[in-house]
Amino acid sequence: MTNSCVVIPCTFMFPNGARTHHGVNSIWYFGQPYPQLFPPVVFKSRTDVVHESYKGRTKLLGDLNQRNCTLLINNIGTEHSGKYYFRADLGGANIYTYPDFSELKVLEQPNIDVPEEILSDENLELTCYVPDNCPEMTPEIQWLFTDYLPDPEFTSDYAEESNTAVLSNTLSFTPRPMHNGQLLGCRVFYPNTTLAYERHITLDVKYGPRSVWVNVSSEVMEGSSVTLHCEVDSNPAARISWMFGEQELLWDTAANVSLALDDMSAAQEGVYTCVGDNGYGAMNASLYLSIKFPPREPVVNSSLTVLEGSTLALHCSTQGSPAPTLTWLKDGELVGTIVADELSVLEVFEVTPRGAGQYRCLAENEHGRASSSLNVTVEYGPMLLDESKCTVVREGVQCVCMAVGNPEPTIEFHLPDLNVTINQTDGRYNYYTHTDGHTSTAMIKLREKGDRSGGAAVNVHCSMSNPYGTHSVLLELQQEKKYMMAVIVGTIGGVAVIAFIIAAVRYVGHNNKKEEAPAGTDRVLDNPALYYSAVKKDKQNLRKKVLKTELLGSKFNSILEETTGEEGSYAPMGSVANLERQELNYAALEFGGARCREGGGARRAGDDDGSDYSEIRAK
Repeated sequence: MTNSCVVIPCTFMFPNGARTHHGVNSIWYFGQPYPQLFPPVVFKSRTDVVHESYKGRTKLLGDLNQRNCTLLINNIGTEHSGKYYFRADLGGANIYTYPDFSELKVLEQPNIDVPEEILSDENLELTCYVPDNCPEMTPEIQWLFTDYLPDPEFTSDYAEESNTAVLSNTLSFTPRPMHNGQLLGCRVFYPNTTLAYERHITLDVKYGPRSVWVNVSSEVMEGSSVTLHCEVDSNPAARISWMFGEQELLWDTAANVSLALDDMSAAQEGVYTCVGDNGYGAMNASLYLSIKFPPREPVVNSSLTVLEGSTLALHCSTQGSPAPTLTWLKDGELVGTIVADELSVLEVFEVTPRGAGQYRCLAENEHGRASSSLNVTVEYGPMLLDESKCTVVREGVQCVCMAVGNPEPTIEFHLPDLNVTINQTDGRYNYYTHTDGHTSTAMIKLREKGDRSGGAAVNVHCSMSNPYGTHSVLLELQQEKKYMMAVIVGTIGGVAVIAFIIAAVRYVGHNNKKEEAPAGTDRVLDNPALYYSAVKKDKQNLRKKVLKTELLGSKFNSILEETTGEEGSYAPMGSVANLERQELNYAALEFGGARCREGGGARRAGDDDGSDYSEIRAK
């Protein structure tokens, strides 16, 4: 060790016959044994002439006469490392140069024996060596930074190797991955001196991946970007690879690797695995990447045509994340139940015509909605509608037959009394037909004469048919009795009104006639109409009678309209005031040959009084 001392043990031999004249002298050379090469003189027994670097440092410990040439070198430095040669001078020509040498190594630090490979969880022995070749001082060894080692053990030893005394101390423990990179030290010191030496090492503990860190499972929107990070704790650095299923997306030998994914799609949803392998072990960690997206357009059945009474099964499937809710709507109204799944089946048992329409499957989640529709057509046999009937009209009897069915039914009329079938090819009975969707309407008109024999009731059968059935119904004349009563009541009322009007007019004319001329004079009326219009007598009674006439006429009209559906023909003449102003429009009195009688005498009994009451003529 530097600044310490060293003893180089040495013995030599020479021939027994050689004579020593003045004893044996010795010379120690450094580097070369031959003087002619002028090597540095380390020690010379005859004189003190030595190389500058050895002055005062060397001393011969052996007895040359005993052929012992042991040399002591004090305060040695690293520059003194090298080969040392001994030369014996017996005097005269007896000078012997020995090719053997002693090689000196001067250390500034102790040596630590470290295994080529330190494995985690396997026992490790570290040995610190220090030379013990200075008899004046004995070294001691101390290990540094061992406080955090698991159960360390220390063992000392002493050995001699190649003429060198070696003192050693062995540290034993079982390293863990946490000890990788830990600093350890060996300290050598000489008691009672200031000499101390240290050597430090850093543990390189090999271990397989002991942890793999990745992002936590996450959710990303479709079309966005995401970066996945993976960090592996191992020594040496592991080969890190990102796997998606069986596909390797990226790899590198490093402590961490990041995988960038752009424009994410639903196909990229799944488990991503980071695998670390460094030859001492392997480990992996996974995460689940969930791609969120609105529902895709649902896939539904094609439009269907089914028969009434059958079972209908409608399928709706879609994709969305999170899983969408599926709702079935029929013509905009909820049917079935709402399910939170990617498949919904709507079953309709014993479907009726009401089951026909547009069915829409609506898929919704928090990111959007989508829908698809289909049409369901239900085919069924014909059915008669309540509007079907026969009605008495002016021209005779009108029969209407209305039926619904799918396909739309064809309608025929049968007159069993006449053994006649009326369809769209027969125009004798004003046959009319009309189709509106699945509803068919047909109508015929029967004349009073010829179509109804002897006043008997009308027998009309309506026959409806389509590919799923035929149905025949008798159409009754539901309103015939009411119509006859209306005719009777209307006739009687009309006669009464006409009679009352005639009586009223005659009454007014009679009162006007009784208005006498000036006493004793029968005079001809120059303007009898004007004279009549001025008559005011008993006009109040006339007003009451006219009002009564109008009330009877109005009632007649209402009865006739209820029974036959046709309006009555009575129309009032107008208000009473109008009647007073327009009397000249309704009647005039004409007196043919009226003359004043001379003498102004009274009439004779039995005289013709036609001149007094002329006829009333309507204008």
